[in-house]
Amino acid sequence: MALDRDQVLRSAAALLTRKSTATMDEVARAAGISRATLHRHFAGRDALVRALEALGIAECEAALDAARLDEGPAGEAVRRLVRAIEPAAALLAFLYTENQLFEGEEQNQGWTRLDERLTDLFRRGQESGEFRIDLTPAWLTEALYGLLASGAWAVAEGRVAGKDFSHMVVELLLGGARRANAPRREES
Repeated sequence: MALDRDQVLRSAAALLTRKSTATMDEVARAAGISRATLHRHFAGRDALVRALEALGIAECEAALDAARLDEGPAGEAVRRLVRAIEPAAALLAFLYTENQLFEGEEQNQGWTRLDERLTDLFRRGQESGEFRIDLTPAWLTEALYGLLASGAWAVAEGRVAGKDFSHMVVELLLGGARRANAPRREES
């Protein structure tokens, strides 16, 4: 029987988002495979984390595409983005804590692509007058990442209902980013 690498990665992601210190033995058990099989595909924790990074970046890029960031008001694009990225938020929260992914010359360029697209969205919102100009687009991008990770952790620990994730992330981000005179979207 061939190993379903994607299923192994998703099992690893599900475990590591709940328990970031899980051992490779625990990851193998969660995936329903032996430790030896896991090690044949991922030489160690670093290789597994790098594979999860690639999965996380791919899921984020797909969410950014699905959110149609260039369409309509920037605030509405942020709302679509948070809804689209919500399924990957727990994986992003785990990756967010893996410092080795963001240090040195081996940083995956996918993070730069994501940052650029998000920064462009926030810059567009500033240029249209929707978002404050005293907060840089780079800072708004970092704030979004932080809120996504915090929201995912809060949901995972049962402090926030999963159904409230998107609303809480979007409202806190846009509440701080929106210009005082910018039109507000009414909730339906």
